[in-house]
Amino acid sequence: VQLAESGGGLVQAGDSVRLSCVVSGLIFESYAVGWFRQASGMARECVATISQTGDWTNYLDSVKGRFTISRDNSKNTVYLQIDAMKPEDTADYFCAARWGIATLTPRVYEYWGQGTHVAVST
Repeated sequence: VQLAESGGGLVQAGDSVRLSCVVSGLIFESYAVGWFRQASGMARECVATISQTGDWTNYLDSVKGRFTISRDNSKNTVYLQIDAMKPEDTADYFCAARWGIATLTPRVYEYWGQGTHVAVST
């Protein structure tokens, strides 16, 4: 099983970025997927999660309105759109998949990608 994130880099405050997570090695439409971030010295937190069919999503309260998670099951890909980026969004961003309901709890996710770094400058 592989999860490969892409789309990170250096952006300016106020910009938008779209992260992608391509999943292989499992039946993609059977897995919920979450996006997580980990800032330097901080715990990893789930910022968004999406159900297997994409009809249900949930977000960390602090990112609601700026983050949008979506998926394309025909491409085995999950996206995270981040708008109006802030310096505090600087972090490593990871995607992860789990067999079961979509949840914001990191420890229940089974498969993880290596992450992509996003740095937001002022």
